[in-house]
Amino acid sequence: MVEYTAFNRWGTGSNPVCGIKNLYFLEMDNTALYSFVAAAKFIGAGLAVSGVIGAGVGIGIIFAGFMLAYARNPYLQNALIRYLFLGFALTEAMGLLGIMMAFLILNS
Repeated sequence: MVEYTAFNRWGTGSNPVCGIKNLYFLEMDNTALYSFVAAAKFIGAGLAVSGVIGAGVGIGIIFAGFMLAYARNPYLQNALIRYLFLGFALTEAMGLLGIMMAFLILNS
């Protein structure tokens, strides 16, 4: 432990307002600091990858809507497939952006 003296504005070693004579702080070496940064990176990457859950749900909703629309009107299959693939690509892009952010967090 390292001892730091709390100074008031007159430079004396005690603080008459709150009665603190000494403040004790733990010394933190660089390995502890790096381990905290590494832990924060892993937590941030895990939170960034959680966006893939939304992409999976979105893709499921898109395909469910396609099956429902195709069941109601099978003659519009060509138009529906175009919208299906457009929605799939845009939704999957959001999931890939989440994974990309996780890799950027881990490698920064």
